[in-house]
Amino acid sequence: MNVACIIPARYASTRLPGKPLLDIAGKPMIQHVVERVRQARRPSRIIVATDDARVFSAVQSFGGEVLMTSANHPTGTDRLAEVASVLPDVDLILNVQGDEPLIPPQALDALVDAFTDRPDLQMATLMTPMAEEEYENPAAVKVVVSLDGHALYFSRSLIPFPRNRGAQWRCFKHIGVYAYRRNFLLQFASLTPSPLEITESLEQLRALEHGYRIRVIETPFRSIGVDTPEDLEQVRQLFRKAQEESI
Repeated sequence: MNVACIIPARYASTRLPGKPLLDIAGKPMIQHVVERVRQARRPSRIIVATDDARVFSAVQSFGGEVLMTSANHPTGTDRLAEVASVLPDVDLILNVQGDEPLIPPQALDALVDAFTDRPDLQMATLMTPMAEEEYENPAAVKVVVSLDGHALYFSRSLIPFPRNRGAQWRCFKHIGVYAYRRNFLLQFASLTPSPLEITESLEQLRALEHGYRIRVIETPFRSIGVDTPEDLEQVRQLFRKAQEESI
């Protein structure tokens, strides 16, 4: 199975302008993401997709592959599909966000491995047990799954509601890393945005509302996506600690 990883990296960000180029331990954040993906065994090609010349140049400077995409895409899925459309020989597209500098390569491989001997599987993503302090945080997306491991719903609200918080109650955080069959991704990007997707501002709900199944793989990895200055400082501290321990 030929796997390509596409990393969308927009320069514009309301809370963190120039986010892909922010310095973390002497390197731009996008370089850390690429280096993490390079450690995974399944992707044969890693492509950064950007709409900004500064990001384009930065990726080239550290030897990464980068493609310039349209600046007019309304969603990340559209940017992903633009790149996938010029990769006819690729079977599976792995989508890693450009603000995940701590993403573990093992989790990426587990996501790709979910497609082995599953020709019916079109889309998969990750989840991890959610910390209690994130229950009421709308930026921390929750997911509930069926007994056979497929997504039932994603929400910014706490789900399932713990009316009976016994041993059976668990809350999972969605990690916004995806794998798609290439042909399905192109079809998915062409679908009309759905009511729940618009309401929650969560693109993956479009797939569920249109009747498609999403496999959800559990991982112990606790994501720290860099969305705020506080996130950035937390990640910088983790890198500093790792450097100190390696000395």
